[in-house]
Amino acid sequence: MSNSVVIIPTYNEIENIDAIINAVFELPKDFHVLIVDDNSPDGTADRVRELQLQFQDKLFLEVRQEKSGLGTAYIHGFKWAIGRKYDYIFEMDADFSHNPTDLLRLLKACEKGADVSVGSRYKKGVNVVNWPLYRVLLSYGASVYVKMITGMRVHDPTAGFVCYKRYVLENIDLDSVRFVGYAFQIEMKFRAYLKNYRIEEVSIIFKDRVKGKSKMSSSIISEAIWGVFIMKLRSLFQKNRF
Repeated sequence: MSNSVVIIPTYNEIENIDAIINAVFELPKDFHVLIVDDNSPDGTADRVRELQLQFQDKLFLEVRQEKSGLGTAYIHGFKWAIGRKYDYIFEMDADFSHNPTDLLRLLKACEKGADVSVGSRYKKGVNVVNWPLYRVLLSYGASVYVKMITGMRVHDPTAGFVCYKRYVLENIDLDSVRFVGYAFQIEMKFRAYLKNYRIEEVSIIFKDRVKGKSKMSSSIISEAIWGVFIMKLRSLFQKNRF
């Protein structure tokens, strides 16, 4: 039984799913993988079922009925992982924008004392490859904005490459997490920050996806901009919910 599980949410990732699963299982550390698929019409879940025959007892699949947002997919995965008592619970994208080998570095940071470790694009300058300039400016600007509003000293609060120790997720009211898109990552880090958990950033190189389609949309960006301000106000006036 591994003590670590990597949660990978998917929607139409048939072009990446084989490679990302194999890349995780080729690491020297024994990670388990949970795919949370939103009933992808391209057959992603069916392919995972086929791979489960090869990777029995280490590759798991949860299929939801419809596309309901990144945040709810991770919440679903968190609850699944907490119920199975994994000590280290990871978030990672399916599209290789996160290098699976960096899972080892995130794990090491938590083993050395961090409660949450974050694969950071901005800890040491701007480490982003193949993004157009407007995406870099939008992402980096969002990070500055979040730090200003929330007071968190996290250089990359929107990062989606994260390791949580199980007790952090157990002590966050997952049912009260409101955001489902881009801002979900911010809210999770903010809730950990308010509980005085140690958040450590690990510098990574982020590469834009080569295969498949980005899920970014204007509604996701709007949620991040307005949602962060509202979240901060809620944390001041509804402290018992945070």
